[in-house]
Formats: sequence, C-alpha cells, structure tokens
Amino acid sequence: MNDRPVILVVDDELPNVKLLEANLVPQGYEVVHAADGEEALRKLSDNLVDLILLDVMMPGIDGFEVARRVRQDKTHRLLPIILVTSLREKEYRLKGIEAGCDDFLSKPYDRIELLARVRSLLKVKGYNDLLSNYRKDLELEVGRRTEELKRAFERIKADSLDSIYRLSMASEYKDRGTGAHIKRMSHYAAAVARGMGLDECAVETILYASPMHDLGKIGIPDVILMKPGSLDPEEWDIMKQHTVIGAKILKGSDSEFIRMGETIAMCHHEKWDGSGYPIGLSGLEIPVSGRITAIADVFDALTSKRPYKEPFSVEKSLMIVREGRGNHFDPDVVDAFFAIQDEILAIKEQYDSGDLCTAPSVMYRLVPSKPNPHQK
Repeated sequence: MNDRPVILVVDDELPNVKLLEANLVPQGYEVVHAADGEEALRKLSDNLVDLILLDVMMPGIDGFEVARRVRQDKTHRLLPIILVTSLREKEYRLKGIEAGCDDFLSKPYDRIELLARVRSLLKVKGYNDLLSNYRKDLELEVGRRTEELKRAFERIKADSLDSIYRLSMASEYKDRGTGAHIKRMSHYAAAVARGMGLDECAVETILYASPMHDLGKIGIPDVILMKPGSLDPEEWDIMKQHTVIGAKILKGSDSEFIRMGETIAMCHHEKWDGSGYPIGLSGLEIPVSGRITAIADVFDALTSKRPYKEPFSVEKSLMIVREGRGNHFDPDVVDAFFAIQDEILAIKEQYDSGDLCTAPSVMYRLVPSKPNPHQK
C-alpha cells in the first residue's frame, strides 16, 4: 500500500512537469504525469490519485473539459483539482469554477504558494475520505445488522408459527389427531389467499391465523366431543358453540395474527347462502378470512379418514367442493381454489401423514341426504 499522496500532473509541456516534480517529490508526494486530457482520464482510472494539477491549454480536450468529466465520475467527484494556468482573466476563472475546479494557481507560480494550496486541498480530501469511509463502514454495518435482524425475525416468525401449530393442536388433542390437518388446511388457506390476489402480508396472516380455527373445541365437554354416535339437537347446539368459545379465547389481542384468528374461529362455519353458524352470515358479510378458511377446512375434512368414513377420493372431494360454489362457498374463493388445484394437491402430498383419528371430530356436512350430527 502506498502511503504517499499521489498527484496527477496534466501538462503537455515537459519542462513544466519537471518543475512541479522538483517541488513536490522532495515533500513526500508521488507524481504521475499525463501529456493531454485523454491520457489524464486514463491515468486517473489506473491510479489512486489524491489531487490533480491541471493545465488548461492542451492538445485535444482542454483542462475545463477534463475537470467536467472528472466531476461526472462518481468515484472522483470530490477529487481536488487545482487549475494551473497563465490565463488570468476573470471569465476563465469563472469557467474553471463552473467546470468543477477547487483552486487556481497562476503561472509562473510561487513554490510556497504551490505547496500551501496542495497541502490544504489534500487535508480537505483526507476529511472527505474519512467521512466517505465512515459512511461506507456504517452502511456495511447497517446492512449486516439489518440482515441479522431479518434472520432473527424470520426465526421468530417460524417459531411463532410452530407455537401456533402446537397450541392449536390442543384443540385436536381429544381427537388424538396428528396435527397434519392443521398444517394442511393452513397452507391451503394461504395458497388460496395468494391465488385471490391478497397481498403477502394478508397471506402470511391467514397462514398464521387459520390454525386457530377450531381452538374452541377445548371448551366442548368430552361427553359430546368424544361421543361415538350421533348427537342429539341439544348436543349439536353445544358443539356449534366451539366457534364462539374459540373467538372468546382469542378476543382482545394486540397481535394481528390473533385478531384474525378470532375472526376465523367465529366465521369459518358461516356459509355463502346464510345457512351456516353461529350467526348465519351470508355473502360478503362473512369476512374473507373466514370464507377462505372454510374451503380449506372442508377440503381437508373430505380427504381425511374419520371413524365413520373412509377418506373420499381427491376427485370426489373436488367435485363436492365445486358443487358448494354459490351455496356453501364464496364463488370467487372456489374459482381461486381450482385455479391453483395443482398447488393444493402438492400441499396435500407434502403434509399428508395419514391424519387418522379414533374418535369423531366436528366435520363438515358431507352427505346432505343423511347428515351426521358431528359433521360441520
């Protein structure tokens, strides 16, 4: 590494160059010479120059044009330039300032004045370099810290989703389910949300919130939740309260995920035609998160094994979902679901771990002619 300041002397007259070298080299400066403007720009690109002593009248491009081109280069825009010229008229000095020169030295120059101006501008360059390096170091540090925070945030989000899955499985624990249902349906819901054009923030929120859809089942008495036979009307009314219980458990949170979880818990059994529960909302009265979660939950219920049924085939399950368009489901949600059918099936395969249950769970109505009271 060269610790000596490098000065680029641009002059087409060699005696002038030799005189400047004689004054500068003994003072600890390294001198690089260019005989014209084009050569000066090349030398500037090839050397780490600290200051330019620039003649005006040269063959090819003159000193003013060299100064302008130097200032247009982001790398050298703060490089000190001293214009060394025999032109004393005010208009030439103004032209030099407009071109970007920092100082002037009139020929013939005084040695003491030359060294004073060089030292002064090199000191300014040193301050500029210090600030520039500090800014670069600061930007690198900010970038590094930002990346660390981003990774930490991603870990927190991953841990949060894992915690949501595990806590949501508490609602499935009495059914002795594997939790695969929760993972499948939440990824179905997120995929459908993305297919509907929701922004990534909304998609992520649905991914985190939808696993809490059946949280209220922890408040359903075992005698009802675990009953192997059909529920009577009174028991069915109690079973339907899992939506209200779940919403109450999640109510009042400052977390966006939990707030949407509250909405989904309450609304994921509402139907497009108004025949759902617990409120009997219809159409766009049902929040979009509830409409999306409904189709995700139903499809997973259809394709999963239960004590009272074998899993329906994918083909039959898709047919039932399609038949629910406009009555059970929002038509737009159904259309988005089928537009990404391949992605839905890929999610099913990825998370399909045989979601087996040995006790009945709250299911969607699968056979309208003979409804099972346990069915959703």
